[in-house]
Amino acid sequence: MTYKADEHRYDEGGMVFERCGNSGVLLPRVSLGFWHNFGSVDPYERSREITRYAFDHGITHFDLANNYGPVYGSAEETMGRLMDDTFRPYRDELFISSKAGYDMWPGPYGNWGSRKYLMASLDQSLKRMHLDYVDLFYSHRYDPNTPLEETLQALVDIVKSGKALYVGISRWPLEATRFAYDYLKQRDVPLLIYQGRLNMLDREPQEEGIMDFCAEHGVGFISFSPLAQGLLTDRYLNGIPEDSRMSKGKFLKESMLTPELLERLRNYNNEAQQQGMTLAEYALRWILEQRGVTSVLVGASSTAQLEKNLKCVK
Repeated sequence: MTYKADEHRYDEGGMVFERCGNSGVLLPRVSLGFWHNFGSVDPYERSREITRYAFDHGITHFDLANNYGPVYGSAEETMGRLMDDTFRPYRDELFISSKAGYDMWPGPYGNWGSRKYLMASLDQSLKRMHLDYVDLFYSHRYDPNTPLEETLQALVDIVKSGKALYVGISRWPLEATRFAYDYLKQRDVPLLIYQGRLNMLDREPQEEGIMDFCAEHGVGFISFSPLAQGLLTDRYLNGIPEDSRMSKGKFLKESMLTPELLERLRNYNNEAQQQGMTLAEYALRWILEQRGVTSVLVGASSTAQLEKNLKCVK
């Protein structure tokens, strides 16, 4: 059946949009991240259901990277299928991002921040996603060994080639971020946005001064891992469920759930309940209230989970 987007997706009372720094771009307060749940190991029909639900509820920003999956590249291949069977008529309503910076292919040119890697990776990403351009392309991480000028000039040239409309950086330290802001501004390709890990358990971008810098210089900020990979939900308040991410031990280790952390989580949960919210809703709303935050990236393994997360903007 041909997909037709909900005609009420932009109605008042639905999604709220926030200006991204000092730019013309408005981003939804909640954006959809493809880090997990959209790879080749996941049912395509579920990915399609989640993304359609997201778009029908005003989520116009889909965030990807070259190595999201698993397997590497497969989240972008899913995006390509989605473009072909769902979103092609709505391409100009979508704000699609990708990134390069972490390991993607073997050998010396498939990682970090060289011009060769960034440009080759974006070309591959566009082919996988069946796109002519991305709206936003990131340097996915700071590279201490490649000259910053090389990485940043690659971003400038990517925009001027028409393969990306805007550029951003993710997980760069403050001084490198200052340099990036100045370098890009001088070349008429302003730094649109910074992507960093921000949640109630990890406030490094605030503590380091990244968020103040972005707010003062007209750079947007988007938070990833807002629920600390599930810690800031009700899943771990009474122990470790057998089917949880922590029980599998890849990204969350059981040793992380110390008595001190558990007490902190329970205190946050009590605060949330006093305000009539779930812990997840409370944690997402906390992020959106922080100075300079444009949007928060959420993952979703079901439409029901996404529906719950969207309550933070009501």
